[in-house]
Amino acid sequence: MANTWQGEFPHRNTSASAYKRTSSVESFPPNGFGLQDMIGNVWEWTTDWFAQKHEADAPKSCCIPENPRGGREADSYDPCQPQIQIPRKVIKGGSHLCAPSYCRRYRPAARHAQPVDTSTSHVGFRCIARKRSAS
Repeated sequence: MANTWQGEFPHRNTSASAYKRTSSVESFPPNGFGLQDMIGNVWEWTTDWFAQKHEADAPKSCCIPENPRGGREADSYDPCQPQIQIPRKVIKGGSHLCAPSYCRRYRPAARHAQPVDTSTSHVGFRCIARKRSAS
């Protein structure tokens, strides 16, 4: 369950929920892992620099990289616009503006490039707290 666009994008949102734009945190029940709000609502800004794909550090492409935290800042520039040197961060999860007829990227693995100098009403961030290990 997630807050995504329902109806004809971008003309009419027919969402049965009360959310025509962003929804409050914990508006939907947790998933099987106890996590909430992993997709939809707002794209989540990450600390990772965008790269077209992760650098391979394993002989098989199916293996998870040792450090999947994105590329280098210098590699995050848009290759389609080499004259514009604006670094891009990874955003994940889709937003309330994602619709089947428009983007279909509302899933935890969805990642997209977002220039660091650009803001929108459907980009946010997630705060996490890691448990301290007993030492």
